[in-house]
Parts: sequence; structure tokens; C-alpha cells
Amino acid sequence: MTNINHIVFDIGKVLIHYDPNIPYSRLIPDEQERVWFFGNVCTNDWNLEQDRGRTWDDAEALLLRDYPDHEETIRAFRLHWHEMVSHAYEESVAILKALIDSGYDVTMLTNFASDTFREAQKMYPFLTWSRGVTVSGDVGLIKPDVAIYELHARTFGLDPASSLFIDDSPPNVEGAKAAGWQAVHFTGADQLKANLATYGVSF
Repeated sequence: MTNINHIVFDIGKVLIHYDPNIPYSRLIPDEQERVWFFGNVCTNDWNLEQDRGRTWDDAEALLLRDYPDHEETIRAFRLHWHEMVSHAYEESVAILKALIDSGYDVTMLTNFASDTFREAQKMYPFLTWSRGVTVSGDVGLIKPDVAIYELHARTFGLDPASSLFIDDSPPNVEGAKAAGWQAVHFTGADQLKANLATYGVSF
């Protein structure tokens, strides 16, 4: 097995929680109406384009054209975004810190809008601990596109074969593997510790 020299963390649902239902359960109390809203208006695909670099002004304008009666709840997505990232996964953060303290080269690779990522760094200072981060909104690429993994490797001088990527999304894990990386699916801190041990990573 190749020695792991670089460890790359995803952020959302690996280091910090993310759930749009947190503010929207208050803004749209009716569950069926809320499910409809996320399925038709502020959808995952719509939000992903902000992760690719689209501005919030453009994103809101697109929806307001088709759903003018939902202006307040559309604008609420950006306005109340900070509530969606409600807490850190402390056990994962402890692993991150232990790896860095043990001398491992750690970076981050995330699908995140540029502006909200900077806000997240202020909310959660551990997002500044690694050697660096590739933010999809900054580079105009999103996981699982192989190009973003290749860009990250070039940017930080990583050897893909000796780089281990950690992500909660199976497609993103497969994208990393397609780029020649080692990769594991994050399901919890205990499983991550076991995965790291399997790759000979001790801390």
C-alpha cells in the first residue's frame, strides 16, 4: 500500500454540520410546503451553482423571475445561511488537530460559495488550520469533477497516489479515486479513525 503523505478534508458534514432545514423549519413551518420549496425553488442544484461561483444576486434573480411570490423565503437562504452551519463535529475537529500536530500535511477541498466560506472561517477558526484550502466558488469547479482534484494537487504539490481524501459524499469520493487519489467515505469519527489506521496513518 502507498504511504500516505497528504490528507485532504472535505468540510461540510465532515467538520461542520450543514442543514438548510434549521432556519427554514421556522420560516416555513409546514413540512410538506418546505419539502416542496426545497424540491422546486431553492434546490440542491440551484445552491450548487453558488458553490461553482455564481453570485447570490444572480442566483436570487433567477428564482425571483419564476417564483416572485416567494421573494422573502428565497432571499432568506443567503440571509440565514449562518444558521445552517449550526455546529462543528468536535470529534472530527480533534482528528484534524491531531493529524496536524503529528506532522501530517493537511489541506482542505470543499464545495462552498466564496463569501459564505469566509464567514464560516470566522465562525469556525479551525478552518484556517490546514496548509491551505481549495474552495470551489473561488476556482469555478465543483466536486466530483476530476478537474478540481487535479487543480488541488497542482496547487499544493500533492502526489495523488499518496494523498488520502475524506468526504461524506460517495460521488465525491469516487471523483477523487478517478483522479488517482486514495479516498474514504466519511460516516463518523470512529469510522474515520479506523480508515486512517487501515492506511497506516497514526496520530
